[in-house]
Amino acid sequence: MHASTPLSDIRVPPPRPDETYTTTTLDRRFSFTGLKALLGAADLSKAGDRVAGLAAPDEVTREAARAILSDLTLRHLYERPLTDNQGRVDSVMRVNYDIDHAQFEAVADLTLGALKDRLIAATPDDVSAIGRGLTGVMAAALAKLMDVHELILVARKLKPSAKARTLTGVRGTLSSRLQPNHPADNPDGIAALIYTGLSMGTGDMLIGINPAIDTVDNVDALLRLTDRIRSELDVPTQICVLSHVKTQLACLERGAPVEILFQSLAGTERVLTGEFDCTVELLDRAYAEMEQRGALAGVADNWMYFETGQGSEVSYGKHEGMDMTTCEALCYGLARRWRPYMVNNVTGFIGPETHLDNFEMIYANLQDHFMGKLLGLPMGMAPCYTLHSRTGIEGHQMATQLLAAAGANFFMDVYLTADRMLAYFDTSGHDDQTLREVHGLKPAPEYLRWAVARGIFVAQPDGSVERGPNWGNPRIFVPSDGEWRRLLESLPAAHGHDNAGPRPANHVSRRLRANLAVAREAIHAELDLPPVEGVTLRRLRTAATTKDAHLNDPELGTRLDEAIRRHLSPEHVDVQIVISDGLSAEAIHHNVPDMLPVLMDGLRARDLRIGQPIVAPLGRVKLAESVADALESRLVIMLIGERPGGDALASRSMSAYMAYRIGDEDVRELAVRFSGNPDIRYEYTVVSNIYAGGLPPLEAGSVVAEKAARILTLRAAGNRLESLLQQG
Repeated sequence: MHASTPLSDIRVPPPRPDETYTTTTLDRRFSFTGLKALLGAADLSKAGDRVAGLAAPDEVTREAARAILSDLTLRHLYERPLTDNQGRVDSVMRVNYDIDHAQFEAVADLTLGALKDRLIAATPDDVSAIGRGLTGVMAAALAKLMDVHELILVARKLKPSAKARTLTGVRGTLSSRLQPNHPADNPDGIAALIYTGLSMGTGDMLIGINPAIDTVDNVDALLRLTDRIRSELDVPTQICVLSHVKTQLACLERGAPVEILFQSLAGTERVLTGEFDCTVELLDRAYAEMEQRGALAGVADNWMYFETGQGSEVSYGKHEGMDMTTCEALCYGLARRWRPYMVNNVTGFIGPETHLDNFEMIYANLQDHFMGKLLGLPMGMAPCYTLHSRTGIEGHQMATQLLAAAGANFFMDVYLTADRMLAYFDTSGHDDQTLREVHGLKPAPEYLRWAVARGIFVAQPDGSVERGPNWGNPRIFVPSDGEWRRLLESLPAAHGHDNAGPRPANHVSRRLRANLAVAREAIHAELDLPPVEGVTLRRLRTAATTKDAHLNDPELGTRLDEAIRRHLSPEHVDVQIVISDGLSAEAIHHNVPDMLPVLMDGLRARDLRIGQPIVAPLGRVKLAESVADALESRLVIMLIGERPGGDALASRSMSAYMAYRIGDEDVRELAVRFSGNPDIRYEYTVVSNIYAGGLPPLEAGSVVAEKAARILTLRAAGNRLESLLQQG
């Protein structure tokens, strides 16, 4: 049994006042006040750090910061824990100090530059031992001093393993997480994607679904569906539905097959708790529950799954003055508390407000992989991109080749790279097999034996593995051609299953790339909502004045223009509807005219007071809070265009975010107790993938009206609402 150190027993030095670090380079004097400023200036310039004012203004300043950082000792960093904006050591930073103190003392008086040199020359065992004595801040500082070759060289020495049904992280292997996401959680579409991935030899790490609908009933159904398919095919792998940890624990309580437990992590407590509705104590309890009652209890040595990625803290404006790389390293120092089965890094997922272009995305991924491995984690990498950033498939492929050379434990399998639900782009099964063939790698041994028996791979006498006659043929898992065609009818963006060796056939690639080009154009369309029958709209402005400002600085779209804000007065309605293009005006054009009348009729039928609907171009989700605060609405329904996905139709996907304003003190007490967040002001429920290929807009109007009524009746949203509904 693994016992974590109680938070109160983790020794953390008392915080110190900021010091000024200075150096002179060619008669120019450089000065940095505080470790946070020094760490930020020492890093490669990235969009998120530029927006936060942490990036160095030029290369000379950056090298000056790196020179100072190189001469600081590890003890210097240890004795100066980074604090939040109130001068407090938060729970994430505290967990980072739960290190092997004997290993730390062995290197504590080395400078960072000297330790960098030692890591480059050290054996894998020595690097692993040193990593156990480091905090996330120390790992981040090292990453800022290393060049690309060094990030790859040191990371390649480490291959942390983990065991569930399969043993992953074995040297010479490259595993994958099969991700069969569907915009409507359609069982047939999900099954088609699972069969396709398995036929390509993917999924040996995990079959993991991101649910479109994060309710206990739906997640329970998806777990049982995936478990049935895995069991029928006798695949030696694990399953997971990547809902909130509270939802998964509720499913476990029901007896659902929760094998691997998932949660997103953040590098500051204010994001972990305030945005992700999670605490260290909750994850401690979740770990213990899985150890006792998880579906793989007694089989698996590891059962926790965490996702991270540079940028969430700065994107929420809760980075506590720390740069993105440092925040990301703190996620890894947090994750190792629960000895995870897998950690997946999704840097690039957020967009241009954190990583503007291919170069920023590639370099950040190499940093993340190095830091996670150094801190002892079984790192999987998902160097992903979105259509509203200046990143694309070529940069993505360069990143995966470099990360495979660096020894990443696993990559994703998103069919043809385009996630049909999350509207982003990641590694495909074709990419995974290409990387295996380029770098001479295999799947996990237990899974490989299963795949060889089914003709997916062929084992050669010299120990090498080649694609077999059934590689890339999902039809081997389906009883008839008619059944396969039926499954495909439920799968959007199914551009074809023909292959050329380990790559998709040319005609499949051309269809995919054409659809991506059309979808990318939707980002730049202007919001021009046609008249909606029977509805009079009012128009407000956000603080974002241009499309470029909106895309590159998300904070601007979260608040109303100040002049507009001053002229608004409280209206005290039950529901205020706000419409914004977000990242796709086309989504609004194609869905709101049909959905809005149905939504308003549904709200009126429940005797709810509705404010005059608002149109606010260039908005973000949290604009809902700015509007609710100004108008003192109980609930804001934010209809907003999501980022375009993998085909022209998916560029029309919209979501409804319902922001419940906690105004009653009794309700606030319940919300604080449930979330562990003493500063909670809003709770959110979301209905996503509203478009013709997901939840049709007419049906969505009724669904959202019903959810709004439940929120207002039970005075709860998000996970707390789901908990109340489960209690009947």
